[in-house]
Amino acid sequence: MPLNLPVLYSFRRCPYAIRARMALLYASINVELREVLLREKPPSMLAISAKGTVPVLQLHDGAVLDQSCDIMYWALAQNDPQQWLRADLAEASGDLISRNDNQFKRDLDRYKYWPRFDCEPHNSPGNSSQITARAQCELFLAELEQHLNDQPYLLAEQLTVADIALFPFIRQFAFVDKQWFDQSPYPALRAWLQQLLQHELFLRAMKKSPPWRDGDAPVTL
Repeated sequence: MPLNLPVLYSFRRCPYAIRARMALLYASINVELREVLLREKPPSMLAISAKGTVPVLQLHDGAVLDQSCDIMYWALAQNDPQQWLRADLAEASGDLISRNDNQFKRDLDRYKYWPRFDCEPHNSPGNSSQITARAQCELFLAELEQHLNDQPYLLAEQLTVADIALFPFIRQFAFVDKQWFDQSPYPALRAWLQQLLQHELFLRAMKKSPPWRDGDAPVTL
């Protein structure tokens, strides 16, 4: 049976899910939102995506997109009113997103969750392993700062898919140690982040929904 709406399995705070929701909202695509408790992953989600992580989007025809970038690009292919996808920026955008999702995300995990990656006693928030991980993150932050010194957004004078794809991860980094970030040598990045934190799409994407259970009445994004 075809679905009445595409179904999005999501988790409110997950950066991958945040960027997928923002892209769907921007493209004005109505979806049924199923908020997932990560400790109680619904069997219906696992049945269509064995990887067991969000976001997962099941389309009308039953096709499944279970990578956040695939969901973003699918949404923008349906509707891209402000040209987030620009052909002239495709290579630069793809490069930034790839490095964010690979090296920066690895460094961010080691910064935010440093006790998992350290065999030493974890009795100090200033543990050297966390500081080392933050320094690795800063290599990417410094590059983004340089981009933002040249224009208000990462690759252009207007928002592009690169801004939305990276924003939830920079947000996550900033709130690991907000006091440090607020005094860090990245004023352009802080201004960019603050603007996106106040963006209508982000505020809508972060609306709270109760965890979904099989049989619940549909909730739309």
